[in-house]
Amino acid sequence: MKDAATRDSYGETLVELGAADPRIVVLDAGVSDSTRSKKFGDKFPDRFFNMGIAEADMVCTAAGLATTGKIPFATSFACFLLGRTMDQVLVSIAYSNTNVKLVGTHTGLAVGEDGPSAQMIVDIAYTRAMPNMIVVQPADWEETRQATRALAEYEGPAYFRLGRPKVKAIFDSSYKFEIGKGRVVKKGSDLVIFATGIMVQESLKAMEMLEKENIRVTLVNISTLKPIDRELIIELSTSHGAIITAEDHNYIGGLGDAVGEVLLDTQISKPFKRIAVRDHFAETGKGPELFEKYGLSANHIAQAVKDSLR
Repeated sequence: MKDAATRDSYGETLVELGAADPRIVVLDAGVSDSTRSKKFGDKFPDRFFNMGIAEADMVCTAAGLATTGKIPFATSFACFLLGRTMDQVLVSIAYSNTNVKLVGTHTGLAVGEDGPSAQMIVDIAYTRAMPNMIVVQPADWEETRQATRALAEYEGPAYFRLGRPKVKAIFDSSYKFEIGKGRVVKKGSDLVIFATGIMVQESLKAMEMLEKENIRVTLVNISTLKPIDRELIIELSTSHGAIITAEDHNYIGGLGDAVGEVLLDTQISKPFKRIAVRDHFAETGKGPELFEKYGLSANHIAQAVKDSLR
């Protein structure tokens, strides 16, 4: 177990994959120091392509490499990777069903000081809406390590959402990541929280506060946002009195909507709250301060739980 940013785990795992499989190639758009893909480039320079600030070119090049049997990981800050390449991602990767792994780092309000133009809060919505695309967001170091390996083995387009801040270790080496499966992190009885990415950590902090008031919450890590684990959502939503989702993303099109769609399809009617960015841009600031101001912090999650149980 290791406390570290998910991007750090990704960079180290790429090196391991590169040593084991010569088909692995990595592309970056001029930010490889920050995305940590430079670790792969330093070890395997012949399989690393720094495309500069030309994200659309990078995406199409990755698609071309995939057609030759390579397994490309195209990496950049999420705001650039998807914000500047929508047509190319939709047509050359999703529509063409090419075996490209799109890796977006520095996501959500957690990126903090980079400012609102870099705080990508619509990327899950973008990619969830694309046919053929799967969407994965790991919660910690170990899950990132395993998810990177799973995506290398997965045949098809994928979006991998990573963060900049250091996060606490949640899982140890006994954990087994599986695409399309959620995982119960902690079992309670009063209410269920479905969280993703850094919000799993925030939810655990909230649960520590709530336990002092004898409120027992079940926490579920939803690391695959598409295809989402419908069976687990149905099971736990049925057996708990209320439901909360938690994500560092706009509340439109993200985890909250994904869970809500399952509830609507199955006609499960329970109190339901979404902890998310409320359809507005934020501002420059430290990540924890932005979480507090914009309703994503552990304090806000704990309050939402208490409100739901009244």
